[in-house]
Amino acid sequence: MCLSGRSILVSDFKVEDMSLTLLPGFSRLPRSLDENPRREQVLHLLGANTRLLWPGSRISVALVGITPCLGEALKSVCHAKQLVRGLELAEQRLAREQQGLTIAEKKTGLQRGERVSRLLLLADDGAERFYRNVEGLLRRHAPRVMAVMLRSDSATLGDLVFGSGSLARLLLIEHKDAVTHVLLSMAQE
Repeated sequence: MCLSGRSILVSDFKVEDMSLTLLPGFSRLPRSLDENPRREQVLHLLGANTRLLWPGSRISVALVGITPCLGEALKSVCHAKQLVRGLELAEQRLAREQQGLTIAEKKTGLQRGERVSRLLLLADDGAERFYRNVEGLLRRHAPRVMAVMLRSDSATLGDLVFGSGSLARLLLIEHKDAVTHVLLSMAQE
């Protein structure tokens, strides 16, 4: 998708007058996907079906169904304690990581790469206010955080990952290898 006006490519997003729009190129996915033979499948899946986070949003996210392979990957990531449930905890973790990254950059003088290293998985039954808050989170932590909306309500997603009677409207995948694992599982047939 091409947009006119002044724009800068930042990871998977095009920043244009402070609005983010998902690009089909996804050029800055985790480095471990660069040489993976299924990288093109992941790129196709992420670009094939997108939607706005909320009706007035300027951010489009990939819309992906839950497959048995994705379900197993999410359980594995949860078991490895590389998953955070809920918007508030995700905000806290990302803010704490950002502080650490800022301190490290100041000490070393080196800037970190601009690749996706965290993944937000969203249930599709949230209120508009919830998705506006997610948009703010994505804006604050771009380009290292990417969001994917799952074709699933929070009860189904919670049951799948945490067991019967659990809700999960937002999951943060916290480790770049876990992000790669989940992205590859989305593209698994």
